[in-house]
Amino acid sequence: MKKKRNPASAYAVCINNDGYKASLEVGKLYQLITDEAAEDDGMIRVIDESGEDYLFESARFYPVELPPALVKELRRVC
Repeated sequence: MKKKRNPASAYAVCINNDGYKASLEVGKLYQLITDEAAEDDGMIRVIDESGEDYLFESARFYPVELPPALVKELRRVC
């Protein structure tokens, strides 16, 4: 399985946490992890509330592109 951290723009906002209330928060920004095999199946890999990366349906998220300076700051504090 090919899995790696995405480039700076690889973030998404959770828009649906049905069934995953402990793992995902609606409206929260999550960092994405590249997983081409999962993407082929309509899934997305994110770092969830546990701090680990897990697969979720991609429809649960809305992808966003952040300014590089913000991404740098987020990675510094997280």
